[in-house]
Amino acid sequence: MSAVDLLVTSGSGPVECRIALMALVRIIEAECGRRGCAAEVTFGHAPDRHGAKSALISLEGAGANALATEYCGSVKFIFKSPVRPGHKRQNWFVGVKRVDLADMPAAGPAIAAGNVRFETLRAGGPGGQNQNTTDSAVRAVHVPTGIMVVARAERSQHRNKAIALQRLAAMLRVLADREMEASKAELFMANKALERGNAVKVFRL
Repeated sequence: MSAVDLLVTSGSGPVECRIALMALVRIIEAECGRRGCAAEVTFGHAPDRHGAKSALISLEGAGANALATEYCGSVKFIFKSPVRPGHKRQNWFVGVKRVDLADMPAAGPAIAAGNVRFETLRAGGPGGQNQNTTDSAVRAVHVPTGIMVVARAERSQHRNKAIALQRLAAMLRVLADREMEASKAELFMANKALERGNAVKVFRL
């Protein structure tokens, strides 16, 4: 079963938007558990004590499509800033966009084989008995940045390896987006210009 990939971004928002992003990741992971699907999360860079600026969430399982549809758009969080106690603003936004990694244009040179370390592991989560009895899942680590992704949706280890490389490329694209001119960054424009209105979900923390 193919994964559904969501790009989650705090855009150019302040640190509170990173806090909201981490909260949203936890909410989606919990929702996956209730619906019988699984979520693999890859952060665009190592989160600091407040959180990450962007994440790729790969959803797998029967409820993945419906869940992704519900969350795509702007998600609004309402809470008082824990880092700026006197700040009056209480509304913080996170953007969620579905991405097709197979159709994603290249962000630059291909990832050098020597920069990626692959590890096999026992697959788990939804997908049937085969996932629980074979070492078909693949963990890929991009050595220069430390970005780590896991692919387990397919029964073929070869296919999971290809998916892992696609996810690495997606997150490297997010990192490079800040240095790319706008005409070359249309796929991930949500990472720069987050729509503040018409929230599809609202949460109070």
